[in-house]
Amino acid sequence: MSSVPPADLRTRPGAPYPLGATWDGAGVNFALFSEHATSVELCLFDPASPDRETRRIAVPERTDQVWHVYLPEARPGLLYGYRVHGPYAPRAGHRFNSAKLLIDPYARALAGPLVWDDALLGYRAGDAGGDLAAGDRDSAPCVPKSVVVDPAFSWDGDRRPRTPWHRTVIYEVHVKGLTARHPEVPPALRGTYAGLASPAVVDYLSHLGVTAVELLPVHHSVPERALVSRGLTNYWGYNSIGYFAPDARFASGGQGRGEQVAEFKSMVKRLHLAGIEVILDVVYNHTAEGNRLGPTLCFRGIDNAAYYRLRPDDRGEYVDYTGCGNTLDMTHPRTLQLIMDSLRYWVIEMHVDGFRFDLASALARELHDVDRLSAFFDVIHQDPVISQVKLIAEPWDLGEGGYQVGNFPAGWAEWNGKYRDTIRRYWKGDWGQVAELGYRLTGSSDLYERGGRRPSASVNFVTAHDGFTLADLVAYNSKHNEANGEDNRDGTDDNLSWNCGVEGPTDDAEVLALRQRQVRNVLATLFLSQGIPMLSGGDEIGRSQGGNNNAYCQDTEISWFPWPLRGQALRQLEFTRRLIRLRLTHPVFHRRMFFQGRRIHGSEVKDLSWFRPDGKEMTEEEWSNGLSRCLGLRLAGEAIEEVDDMGEPVAGDSFLVLLNAHHEEIAFVLPAHRARMRWELTLDTRAWELGPRHRTFRAGDAFPLMGRSLAVFRLRRRRRFRLGRPSGVSWNKDGTA
Repeated sequence: MSSVPPADLRTRPGAPYPLGATWDGAGVNFALFSEHATSVELCLFDPASPDRETRRIAVPERTDQVWHVYLPEARPGLLYGYRVHGPYAPRAGHRFNSAKLLIDPYARALAGPLVWDDALLGYRAGDAGGDLAAGDRDSAPCVPKSVVVDPAFSWDGDRRPRTPWHRTVIYEVHVKGLTARHPEVPPALRGTYAGLASPAVVDYLSHLGVTAVELLPVHHSVPERALVSRGLTNYWGYNSIGYFAPDARFASGGQGRGEQVAEFKSMVKRLHLAGIEVILDVVYNHTAEGNRLGPTLCFRGIDNAAYYRLRPDDRGEYVDYTGCGNTLDMTHPRTLQLIMDSLRYWVIEMHVDGFRFDLASALARELHDVDRLSAFFDVIHQDPVISQVKLIAEPWDLGEGGYQVGNFPAGWAEWNGKYRDTIRRYWKGDWGQVAELGYRLTGSSDLYERGGRRPSASVNFVTAHDGFTLADLVAYNSKHNEANGEDNRDGTDDNLSWNCGVEGPTDDAEVLALRQRQVRNVLATLFLSQGIPMLSGGDEIGRSQGGNNNAYCQDTEISWFPWPLRGQALRQLEFTRRLIRLRLTHPVFHRRMFFQGRRIHGSEVKDLSWFRPDGKEMTEEEWSNGLSRCLGLRLAGEAIEEVDDMGEPVAGDSFLVLLNAHHEEIAFVLPAHRARMRWELTLDTRAWELGPRHRTFRAGDAFPLMGRSLAVFRLRRRRRFRLGRPSGVSWNKDGTA
């Protein structure tokens, strides 16, 4: 069945809803919103020669500011775009230019690359002001074409894992980076959706123990011209232009004709089968069209004044809360509709399980200030589909007042930037961190408890895609971004890192041992803290970017996983697996509610207690002691006022966690808990193994807590000698088995 309509194609009026190109089994309905356009043309292209425009069809029907037409002979696979006519008056906010082929904002797939050329500019090339007569060169050969997609797909009983928030472990990863060098992924599938869904990769994720993958942007994106001119690309993909289209970069068939949609669905289906949720990192705060000097690809040419926030004193200029040249106008109902339709599409049609919103504060700005009662939050919370999936905010943007950690409303989790900074400072050895550390280890109640939020509102992370990897955090004091071609000016200078005495690679055995221990300290802290842990992909195997803390443009081995794994990478992987297993096995490490710091339901001990090295409970003096860098916390498993998903009381083992960021060993006196019980060493970061099994200590024993290390003890009940004890059990003199 050909996707090319016949030459004598007849059109029908069509319908204004749904927006986009919709195949109904007999033909395709095209609908495009533009409030200020004077006319719209639908352009069709030859699938065999995508740069050749074959038909140009006037779209005469307009209903409620939506232009629409129905092509009864059109079929899936058809390539199309729009030309929108209207005034070119930048100072009034309008930048229409019918010479520019425009991407459908609702396109389900895009085909072909963006080819950078002055033809993409809506103004005369060389016009630094960007406000003279629009350039008249046809941009069609340079623009990706929108594709009509058949949504049919056999989900075959796909079931969402629906992992409870408190049992969630997030793995942030790039689709290509994970598989680009994987020896067990077929070469043709490396770097693709199919590669991520391959048995070797799914098994790796399953055995690691993560419950969700958070994919760096998979909305179709394009690289910036400045990067392309330097022989680089936007590898991370935070430059979206297609909010409904899976990025064709990750399609195993290349740029394709929409095959990437089915391939993405197959990936989700395979991950769900393994019990792994799929969370998308989405960039609704800005688009790839940049500032007033950027290209005209989509929104700018369709209705610039409706889609973008423009300066009220000069509507030729864009309000920029994102650092990327523009900000989508979430106060306009059609822009808000676009975002909601996109989110709903990815949940309903693509079966994803949640979203992480990049620079989310920009979405919540009603006028200038970030508003917790903004229209964006209102429509999210009332939507019966979107409100039921995982919603994670990056709670800041680059505008004034944009840092909003702890201020998002109920129903949202947040990347906890304060957790990241505190854990980095503490293990780096900075003074005066223990008071802040206490909050971060226990779910950040100071940030999230008000308003009825729970520890799961805090997405804890120490590293992410943006910044140093964990291996580099302990190996570099300064960034080393020379490969980015900006003379090392890009990327933050404030890394809160420590190189352990030598900058970069070294053969010094003592330095290497310290770095490995510091990595284990951070990993253990992350997975044993209350809240939701997010592991940056590759940190579990020591992935390094050579000190590059802004590898957004590095589609190279700098960013890819270092397969195959050997030696220390395998040991670190096993350590991480065991940590995740320890966390998920014991309820006290993934509580649904905050600690109360008191006895619960008649328990003999408080649910949470803090200790100083002499085994005594900490006082206000110790919390305010800026010189303190060593403390312990006891988590009482029996003192827990929660129920599980079946309504049964939740209880479990009690644990003692000791942390020492001082460079010297400290004899930490193990505190008493209950009568006839002992502490069993479960983890000690001085070695990658989880500690010698069955090594027990009495209350009052002094444990030699190594400098810059963390140790975990589990409470073990003592048994008395008595007649008739079970046969086949070896008994120690102290009565322990």
